[in-house]
Amino acid sequence: MWEQIAANRRRSAVLITTMAAVLLSLGYLAGEAIAPGAGLIGLTAAFIIWLIQMGLYFGAAESVLLAGSGAHEIQKDDSPRLFNVVEEMVLASGLGYTPRIYLIDDPAPNAFAIGRKPGSSAVAVTTGLLHRLNRDELQGVIAHEIGHLKNQDVKFMTLAAVMLGSIVMLSEIFLRSLRFGGRSSRRSESRGGGGQAQLILLVIAIAFAILGPLFAQVLYFACSRKREFLADASAAQFTRYPEGLASALEKIAGASMPVTCANKTTAPLYIVNPLAATGQSLSLFSTHPPTEERIRILRSMGGSSLADYEAAYQRAGHGGLIGRQSLQESPAQSIRDASTDGPVESPPDTRAIQSRQCGYIPVHCNCGLDISVPETYNRDTINCVRCGSVLTIPGTSPLPTGGEGQGEGVSLQFQRQTDGWESFRCACGRTIQLSPGFAAPRVRCGSCGRSIEVV
Repeated sequence: MWEQIAANRRRSAVLITTMAAVLLSLGYLAGEAIAPGAGLIGLTAAFIIWLIQMGLYFGAAESVLLAGSGAHEIQKDDSPRLFNVVEEMVLASGLGYTPRIYLIDDPAPNAFAIGRKPGSSAVAVTTGLLHRLNRDELQGVIAHEIGHLKNQDVKFMTLAAVMLGSIVMLSEIFLRSLRFGGRSSRRSESRGGGGQAQLILLVIAIAFAILGPLFAQVLYFACSRKREFLADASAAQFTRYPEGLASALEKIAGASMPVTCANKTTAPLYIVNPLAATGQSLSLFSTHPPTEERIRILRSMGGSSLADYEAAYQRAGHGGLIGRQSLQESPAQSIRDASTDGPVESPPDTRAIQSRQCGYIPVHCNCGLDISVPETYNRDTINCVRCGSVLTIPGTSPLPTGGEGQGEGVSLQFQRQTDGWESFRCACGRTIQLSPGFAAPRVRCGSCGRSIEVV
């Protein structure tokens, strides 16, 4: 959908220019309001804040947003079926690269995509999504997020989020400075000849500091709403099964659980508003179009092509969404049959994935109780809370004298008990995870750097 990519670039230029004007104007007015003649200082401060935020954008925006969302990267051995779904949608979309996969430990089902370039692109899903949706529904959600990457609107939204953050930050600095440091200067100015003009300027600056971020948010959210319809159209095309995404949206919105780590800056990135997962009416401050309308459009499609989505979108009372050239180049597609596959992960398997990401070591007692031992637990044994048995926490042992790796600086070993996932503790206390596909003779501890022989 090259027309959408070009449109995203145009919208980026317009939005970023507008937000930059708001930011610099706010800086100038704030400086003049705090001290007459200090407008240039305020302008410089605004520019410095913008430079810092842009440095963050080009350097580590994705990492910061993912870390702030509580997301942990997982590998194919963690969830082969999830990776299989992602790879299917990458092939169907012709994306050309596979984004990294992240998991968020949250019972609320939701997902988002992020990425300024292929190497930093990622799709993040919550644990609640993995065990609540069947395969068709998960395909629809992943296809929707791949659609965002394909249309390059996540690049635009990430940049817009950085600009919005700059405006909000400068506004907060100015309002707090008035509260704590600007009173005496205002009183002294009011005694002088320019007191009335200074007071008017102060009122304008305060109004701008309050309304500026709101205006920027309205622009940010308005662009976010349209991109959701475009990603829905892409998902229907990639999966050839619009009902999968429609059913997934219904489940996500019906969960009525906010994502705990979401905030106003990251909310537009999610497939459904994570701060209020239930259906919402459309307003200037809506981060997403009404979920019920998105579902209705998907379910009224006669096929699965872009043209079918465009027709359903227009029947819902909207204007054009997809460019003429994209519609002409999109072949007709029928709707495929539904699959019979259930969720890609069960609740226990999903919890096990997240436990491994957090460094927990599973210990099984003969009485049937499974205990998850945190990495911060510093003893070698633990008592079963059910039967009182003393259980040994899996860990390394000194390599016997004359062992194979002794001459290579290897002093520790670990004895594998199964060919599945295994967790054990290095002598330094760091948890190490061995996947079912691990076949190397040794593993290196990421904390102390020691090489551990695996036998």
